[in-house]
Amino acid sequence: MQYTIKAPGLLRQTIKLPASKSISNRALIIHALSGSKILPKNLSDCDDTAVIIRALSEMPETIDIKAGGTAMRFMTAYLSVLEGHSHVLTGTERMKHRPIKLLVDALRYLGADIDYLGETGYPPLRVTGCRLKGGMLEMPGNVSSQYISALLMIGPTLENGLTLRLTGNIISRPYIDLTLSVMHQYGAKAEWSDIDTIQVSPTPYQVCDYYIENDWSAASYWYEMMALSQNEDDEIRLEGLVDGSRQGDSSVRYIFSLLGVKTSFDTTEAGKPTTVTLRRSGRGVPRLEYDFVNSPDLAQTFVVCCAVMGVPFHFRGLSTLKIKETDRINALIFEMRKLGYVLREGDGTELIWSGERCEPSLEEGINTYEDHRMALSFAPAAFRIDGLKINNPGVVSKSYPRYWDDLRQAGFEIVPA
Repeated sequence: MQYTIKAPGLLRQTIKLPASKSISNRALIIHALSGSKILPKNLSDCDDTAVIIRALSEMPETIDIKAGGTAMRFMTAYLSVLEGHSHVLTGTERMKHRPIKLLVDALRYLGADIDYLGETGYPPLRVTGCRLKGGMLEMPGNVSSQYISALLMIGPTLENGLTLRLTGNIISRPYIDLTLSVMHQYGAKAEWSDIDTIQVSPTPYQVCDYYIENDWSAASYWYEMMALSQNEDDEIRLEGLVDGSRQGDSSVRYIFSLLGVKTSFDTTEAGKPTTVTLRRSGRGVPRLEYDFVNSPDLAQTFVVCCAVMGVPFHFRGLSTLKIKETDRINALIFEMRKLGYVLREGDGTELIWSGERCEPSLEEGINTYEDHRMALSFAPAAFRIDGLKINNPGVVSKSYPRYWDDLRQAGFEIVPA
C-alpha cells in the first residue's frame, strides 16, 4: 500500500489525540501487579498497548508481542515475578534482533529464571516466574529507559524492595520520572534517593482508579504541520493534553516555539486534561541545535520539519535511535535524500544538516521500515513537498491508529495506490 498526500490550503481543525502509549503500558503492568480488577481509563488503542492487554488477559503459554519493544521489556520483568507460571515471549523478526541482554542480566542477578530460546542477548525468551528477593542493583544509565522502568515497576513486589543505582550518563530521565509518577498513583513508595540512585520500598501496590492523559508524542506531528503550513489563519486545537505533564515529549511545545509555533492552554489546572491551541507566531530561529537525550522519539519530527523549512540543525543525544523499530539514523539519512536533503551522521549519536541539497527522487515514495514514527513524521512534509508518497502507511497503528483519518478530517487529500 502507498498513500499520496496533499496538504490542505487552510489548517483549522479540532483533533482528539490518542491516549498516551507510554502511560498506558506502564499503568497496565502496575494494574496487573496491584491485583486490581478495574482497568485504567482512556487506555491507548494502539498496537503496542493492545498486545499488553491481550497478554495480561489471556496469558497464553507463548506471548507474541509483535513489534512492541516496550511490551517485550515490561512483560519480561512482569513475568519474572509471576510465581508458578512459565511463558515464552516472542515477537517479529525485527524484535528478535533488538537487544534485551542488559535487562535479562539484571533480572537474573535478582534471581529471575530466564532462558534464551534463540541467539543469546535477544528474544525469544522463556520466563519462569518466581519469588525475587531484590536488593541493590547497578545498571548503566545510558541504555534504554524501558529497561530501567521495567525493573522499577516490579520493585514493590520484591521481598527487600529495590535499590537501583544508575552508572554513567543517565538518558531519558523524564521517562524514568514518568514511571515513578504512575507508581506513586498506585501507592508505591519509590523515590530518587540520590542523583543516580532510586529507592523502591517493598510496599505493595494499591487498587487505583486511574485515568490516562492524551499523548504529547502524537501532538508533535500537529505541531510539525503548523510549523510547515504557510497560512497565517491556520489553527489546530488538540484535546486531552495536560500542562505540566510528566511525558518527556511534552517538551515539544518549547522546541516548536523556536520554529514559530505558539501554544496556549484552555486551562492550566494542575494535572487536568485540557485543550491546547496551536497558532503561528511569526519567524523562528535560523538554525536549531538541540540535545534529544531526554526525548529521542521527537528526533524524526524535527529532522524532517527543520530540513523542509530550510533550518540547518545539529541534533545530539540520538544513541537509542539505532535500536528502535529500525535504525532510525540510517533510515532518516536515506529517506531525507529522496526529498533532496543531505544529512550527515556524527559518531552514531548525532544528525547534522548544514543546508546541503541534492536532486530529489520522489517517485519511489518514503519507506517506513515497519516504524510508525517514519510515517507519522514524514506525512506533514506534504505542506512543502508536492506529490509526497508514503509506503506501508499502516505502520501508524503501532502508536496512532487514527492518524490518517485525523488528517482527512483536517482537510488532507490521501489517495491510496
